[in-house]
Amino acid sequence: MLKKRIIACLLLKDGIVVQSIGFRRYLPVGRPEIAVEFLNQWGIDEIVLLDIDAFRQGRRIDLDIVRRVSKYCQVPLTVGGGLRTLDDLTDAIHSGADKVSLNTVVHTHPELVREGVEKFGSQCIIVSIDARRSKEGYEVMTNSGSYAVGIEPVALAQTVEALGAGEIFLNSVDRDGSRLGYDMEICEKVADAVDIPVIICGGVGNAEHLAEGLACENISAVAAANFFHFTEHSVNVAKAWIHAHGHDNIRLDTYADYRDSSFDGDYRVAKKADEELEQLLYEYHPKEVI
Repeated sequence: MLKKRIIACLLLKDGIVVQSIGFRRYLPVGRPEIAVEFLNQWGIDEIVLLDIDAFRQGRRIDLDIVRRVSKYCQVPLTVGGGLRTLDDLTDAIHSGADKVSLNTVVHTHPELVREGVEKFGSQCIIVSIDARRSKEGYEVMTNSGSYAVGIEPVALAQTVEALGAGEIFLNSVDRDGSRLGYDMEICEKVADAVDIPVIICGGVGNAEHLAEGLACENISAVAAANFFHFTEHSVNVAKAWIHAHGHDNIRLDTYADYRDSSFDGDYRVAKKADEELEQLLYEYHPKEVI
């Protein structure tokens, strides 16, 4: 059985990782290299690095940042932001990216999807779709959620699948930073409409929200941004909670996996009995080599 993935999304603004709230407010987190290093240590399955200002400012993601970050990244790394041409895709991949994410350019130059697939293979090309509720249902947004392009997310997903895209990264504009959980209605609609993997993002506030996304058969991966910045070992603890509540289709591949832990009402690891803590002093784990 294929394991489902838990993915961290790092949003870059002026070269700094930020938390996003509704695609309008941003709170600084820190340097992307540090965030990537910790996420790797905590057992994340993949990382998506997006420069949210690049396209609007007429530039592409800073490839020097990509090169620096890739040195710390031991999992698949997707990068996006202002990638407009096949040369941009080539430069990003040569700078250390395993995959590239395309968003606004899909509407101005859709053939870039096919060109990228022909050169690098479909597994390298992800199309990012930002969806927002509208009076008619849902609509696709571009330019950091500020412009409606008049296309329905399911229709766009099917179009880019036909162009050869390997994955879809679906983000809810309404739920961004809300901590209310995924908008499962649009997530399920898109996932059921295509045969390629769908990653969902937007709204995660606790491990139960991740589990809800993983429970959907046609969703291949769940992603979160702000959630992974709140506490240390956020990835390990979330995975342990998910695994303990009946979802064994995820990877638990770090020593500090909290597999045998119990959890409190806030989805945090509950304190072990003093006898167990004392015994832990005598356990030895060799250094992990990835």
